[in-house]
Amino acid sequence: MTGTISIKDVHVGQGDWSADFSLTIEGGSLTVVIGPSGAGKTTLLQLIAGFVPLRSGSVFVDDRDISTLAPGKRPIAMLFQENNLFSHLTAARNVALGIHTGLRLSQQDIEKVEEGLAAVGLSGLGERRPGELSGGQRQRVALARALVTNRPILLLDEPFAALGPAQRLEMLALVDRLRRERNLTVLVVSHQVDDVAKLDGRALFVDEGIIKGDSTIAAMIANPPAAARNYLAID
Repeated sequence: MTGTISIKDVHVGQGDWSADFSLTIEGGSLTVVIGPSGAGKTTLLQLIAGFVPLRSGSVFVDDRDISTLAPGKRPIAMLFQENNLFSHLTAARNVALGIHTGLRLSQQDIEKVEEGLAAVGLSGLGERRPGELSGGQRQRVALARALVTNRPILLLDEPFAALGPAQRLEMLALVDRLRRERNLTVLVVSHQVDDVAKLDGRALFVDEGIIKGDSTIAAMIANPPAAARNYLAID
C-alpha cells in the first residue's frame, strides 16, 4: 500500500456551511494545510479519516474506496490538538492502546511498543505516567501510539499548537523524519506558517470550504495566491 489519497468530487456540509474538495495526495508525501479559522482545514482531514459524512463524492486510498468505512477500519492514524492520553496509564501502555485496546499484548507487541517509544525519543520513559512528562513528551507518546498502528497515512490536526515555538519546530522535524524513514503519507494542519516554512513539501491554502491555493510550501510563502496574501500578511 502506497498511501496515495484521492478525494473525488467530495461535498460535505452542515447547515449553511459546506465544503467541496477534489485532489490527489501522493503516497509518502508531506502536505501542509493552512488557512483562516473555520475555513475547512480540519474538515478536510476529518473527511479523509471518516469523521465527517459525505453528501456526495468518494475518498480512495490507492485503488480502494474507503468512503463508507468506519474510522477505525481506514488505513489512517490521526493526531488531534489534545493528546488524549489516559492519565492512569503509563506511557508504554498508552502507546500499546494503538495495538490492542484491551492491552492484551504478546511479547512481540511489547517490543513494538518499545520500538515506538524509541522512534520518538522516549526510550527509558515508558513507565512514566502522562503527569510525569512534559507537554512535548506527551505529544511524543501520542505520536508513538499512532506509529504502532502501522497505518500508512498520518493526519495531524494542530497537535503541537500548545507547545512553544522551539518545541513545535522540533516535533514537526521529528514527524518529517519519521515520514521519510517509514514512507508515510502525512497531512498537517497548521496556523503557524513560520513553523512549516523550512519543510519540503506541498501546501494547500483552504478558505471558505475550498482549496484556493496549491503549490510547494516554499512557493506558497514566497509567492502566495491572491486569496492567501492577507492571511500570510504579504502586501
